[in-house]
Amino acid sequence: MAVTVETLEKLERRITLTLAAADINSEVESRLKKLARTVKADGFRPGKVPMSVVAQRYGYSVQYEVMNDKLGQAFSQAANEAQLRVAGAPSIAQKDEAPEGTMAFDATFEIYPEVKLGDLSAAEVERVTSEVTEEAIDKTVEILRKQRRTFAQRAAADVAAEGDRVTIDFEGKIDGETFAGGKAEGFQFLIGEGQMLEAFEKAVRGMKAGESKTFPLAFPEDYHGKDVAGKEADFLVTVKKIEAQHLPEVNEAFAKSLGIKEATVEALRADIKKNLEREVKFRVLARNKGAVMDAVVAVAELDVPKALIASETERLVAGAREDLKKRGVKDAEKAPIPAEIFQPQAERRVRLGLVVAELVRANNLQAKPEQLQAHIEELSQSYEKPAEVVRWYLSDRQRLAEVEAVVIENNVTDFVLANAKVTDKALPFDELMATAG
Repeated sequence: MAVTVETLEKLERRITLTLAAADINSEVESRLKKLARTVKADGFRPGKVPMSVVAQRYGYSVQYEVMNDKLGQAFSQAANEAQLRVAGAPSIAQKDEAPEGTMAFDATFEIYPEVKLGDLSAAEVERVTSEVTEEAIDKTVEILRKQRRTFAQRAAADVAAEGDRVTIDFEGKIDGETFAGGKAEGFQFLIGEGQMLEAFEKAVRGMKAGESKTFPLAFPEDYHGKDVAGKEADFLVTVKKIEAQHLPEVNEAFAKSLGIKEATVEALRADIKKNLEREVKFRVLARNKGAVMDAVVAVAELDVPKALIASETERLVAGAREDLKKRGVKDAEKAPIPAEIFQPQAERRVRLGLVVAELVRANNLQAKPEQLQAHIEELSQSYEKPAEVVRWYLSDRQRLAEVEAVVIENNVTDFVLANAKVTDKALPFDELMATAG
């Protein structure tokens, strides 16, 4: 029988579902009889409970299950007959009137939209490139040296200088009152590494162990502590200990301590360069991918199903709760997280997903087996035992699906860059690394 589909608004549709009351009653009776074989009730042996007792105790729940099952089957059949791609679950309400011996229901739902991709040749994309310089390698070497530095206490006559680690007691007051977080004992920090405000470090420079000093400090207007931002405090600081840092020399022993097989400075720098190039490649790809996704969304035209936005919003809220839980927040599952703050992000994700799916379908950009294998092998290179990592990915369908999604996004990125108006920009290494990876 032909299904009549009523268009309500944009993507919203409605169809009428009709169920025969006799079919419902027959299925309920059948399930109750099956249930009666195993149900237990006081005063009766198993399998001997009267049907009237079984019906009284379980009739409502069985009726509810049967109705849900029958409506689900009827809706699925109707949607298939009408060749509808349903987005989200339908809302079903019983109608007041129905032919004799039947029950009628209105199923209201949304369908997936038609996605008009637009002219990709008109899309503008900035494509960045970046290189690993000798300076970048030098900076990484310095970071590795600092990670392995040691400290030795300075002589009593020495003053605190750049690079020293100082141990201090301090107390800050605003209008004569100590403020939250303004007092500490045995506090350590390294002068010149930005751990403290510059004015605080400047006051400590030149002090000796055992010396005390009082000085004013103006907190910046944009200081992270809102209670003191823009205010001036008076600090009393006492230096308890001053330690000079010692950085290891960059030599074969240093290279060996880092696990470099050849244990030479040249091999160390080559290993650093290889790792940095891998990181640069992924960051450049992520940056260009983001620019491509912004561009394709800008030229595409489509209506976004509200049901999919709601589902994605729920997923984001659940993710936020899980994040709070991992951070040790008490009762994270009950934390008041307003769903509306995630709706713009959810809508963009759904919109982008629909556009990308259409791009993939229309241009045959699905992930090929050899692409999956190549991507997994590339990921494995940053681990000590690459072969084990490859097996780990290939042994799990969920992990493979995640890799497939990345490869498809890469295919879309390459396709769009080959067809859009592309402007190339060389990005300095430091600037690239300062962005979110």
